[in-house]
Amino acid sequence: MANNAQAEPNDEHLELFETRKILNVKWSNLNDSKFREFCINNAHIQDVSATGVKIVDANLSDLEIEGAQLGGAYIHNIGMPPKGHPAYDPAAKQRPLKFENCDLNGSTITDCDLSNVNISDCNLTGMKINGILVEELLKR
Repeated sequence: MANNAQAEPNDEHLELFETRKILNVKWSNLNDSKFREFCINNAHIQDVSATGVKIVDANLSDLEIEGAQLGGAYIHNIGMPPKGHPAYDPAAKQRPLKFENCDLNGSTITDCDLSNVNISDCNLTGMKINGILVEELLKR
């Protein structure tokens, strides 16, 4: 096979265990892969399909998601570890999140701490807080 010829795709099973590697992955299908107890700090993931991905017990501080479709996403139990969790620290405080230029149309926010939240330059048509139209509240 010539040096510049592409190899035929194969279904090899690759395991990385207790190793430090920098992976450059392109044009690859990693469907059904499992990533457990690993560090991916400062990784750059671009032009990716990640439907059905589930991230559990993760530190995603300073995560940036740009140009993504999140329709149907279910984001829950976000914040500092709760009392009883091994990483619980009563002095720890969650750093603020920032949502900018997002289409949250039809979304639901339930049982969340929204203290000191600032909403500006947003379309609030039909938005309700505890069943009360925000537009009506603002008119008063």
